[in-house]
Amino acid sequence: MRFRPDRVRFLDPQIGRLSAGCAADIRRLERQRFGAGATARAFRSWSALAHGPLRAIAPEPFAVTRCGLAECCEPGYSRDVLEEVLHALPARSARELRRLVAVLDARIVSRAQVIPVPSPGVPWWREHL
Repeated sequence: MRFRPDRVRFLDPQIGRLSAGCAADIRRLERQRFGAGATARAFRSWSALAHGPLRAIAPEPFAVTRCGLAECCEPGYSRDVLEEVLHALPARSARELRRLVAVLDARIVSRAQVIPVPSPGVPWWREHL
C-alpha cells in the first residue's frame, strides 16, 4: 500500500483534525489575505462561544457594553471570518473545515433557544449575537 500524504491527518491544537492538504490551503490563504493564524483565532473564539457560558450566546438585553471594535466585542465577527475563509478555500478544504464549523454552529443554536434561525443558509450570527 502506497503512502498518501493527503490522507494524513494531524491535530491542530486550535482547530482540530485537519488533513495536511486543508492545513496547507489555510496557511496559503492566510499568507495571501487574512494574516497568520486568523483562521485558528476565529475558530477558537467561535468554539469558546459554543462551549462557554450561555450568557455569552444570549446575554440579557443591555447587560453588555461593547467597545465598538468588531474583533473585540461582536460575537459574530469570528463566524464572519470563518465564513470568508470557507468561501476562499478550495472546495475540498472548505468542506472539511465547514464540517467542523457546522458542529459549533449546531451547538450554539441548540444551546441558545432564543435565537431564531430561519434556515441554515442565512447568516443568523450577524443579527442575533
